[in-house]
Amino acid sequence: MKVDIKRVKLSVTVPSSDVTKVRDAVCEAGAGVIGNYDFCSNSCRVIGTFRPNEKANPYIGEKNKIEYVDEEKLEVVCDVNKVKNVISVLRKIHPYEEPAIDIIPLLDEDLFD
Repeated sequence: MKVDIKRVKLSVTVPSSDVTKVRDAVCEAGAGVIGNYDFCSNSCRVIGTFRPNEKANPYIGEKNKIEYVDEEKLEVVCDVNKVKNVISVLRKIHPYEEPAIDIIPLLDEDLFD
């Protein structure tokens, strides 16, 4: 079976207070298009944890202290030819200096009998 990846799912956690601006930015950049719909996304609430080291410049929390943060896991689909631009926009608008971004290849349903 030959697999040609045309779309990916982008997933990133965002502080709950910032999820709307991040969602709007990545969708304006071209993510979140499904058929005749745009700005398609989903999110669910999660608890994020991290500990900034001495070199970090944390948006939330203190250096060398474990933080527990109310976040949302934001997911959008994206055509592969737009991924670089969407991620660039995401990194500019996201409040964290090091957001964890998942890029998940999506299989086209036509591959399955």
